[in-house]
Amino acid sequence: MANHYYSENPETAHDLHQWSFELAGKNFQFVTDSGVFSRGTVDYGSRVLIEHFEAEDLPDGTLLDVGCGYGPIGLALAHQTQRSVEMIDVNNRAVELAQENAKRNGIEADIHQSNIYETLHQETYAAIISNPPIRAGKKVVHQILIEAEPLLKVGGSLTIVIQKKQGAPSAKSRMEEVFGNAEIVAKDKGYYIIRSIKE
Repeated sequence: MANHYYSENPETAHDLHQWSFELAGKNFQFVTDSGVFSRGTVDYGSRVLIEHFEAEDLPDGTLLDVGCGYGPIGLALAHQTQRSVEMIDVNNRAVELAQENAKRNGIEADIHQSNIYETLHQETYAAIISNPPIRAGKKVVHQILIEAEPLLKVGGSLTIVIQKKQGAPSAKSRMEEVFGNAEIVAKDKGYYIIRSIKE
C-alpha cells in the first residue's frame, strides 16, 4: 500500500486539520491531511532550516524547495526573502495542500508534483532547500544532494536539514564531494543545517 508521505498517491483516508503557526514573523494558516509529513505541526527541523537560511549573498533567481510537503519551508522563505519560489513534492496530496496553503496565506509560488528533479520549471536556481525524506532511504536523500549542483547558479547554495542520527555526517561528506565545500551552519537538538555553495 502507498501510505508513506513519500508515496505519489497516499491511500490513507483523508483527515483534514486546520491550524496556525508563526514562521519568519508571519502567522501562517495551514491545512494538512493524513498521508503527509508532520501534519500536526511544523516539524522542528523545518523551523531550524527556515531560521538559518541565508539569502543575502545569493545570485538573482528562484528558490527551489525539494520535498515541500504541505508547504511550510517554501512559503515561509517566499515571505521572508520576497523571491520567487518553486516547490516540488512527489506526493500529490502534499502538492494540493501546499497550493491551498499558498492561497490561504496570500503567497504566490509555483507548486507542482515532481519526483525529485524530474519535472522542473526553471533551468537554474539561486538556492535549493530541502528537508529530505529520510524514510525514503539514503539513495533518495543522496540523489537530492548530488543532482542539486548542476541546477544551481554560480554562488547559489544547497541548504538541507538532517538529524545527526539519521545521516547528517554522511550527507555532509557527500555534499563536500559534490561541491568541494560543506558547512554545518547550525546544530539544534540533534538537527544539523548543512550548506554547500556552488563555486
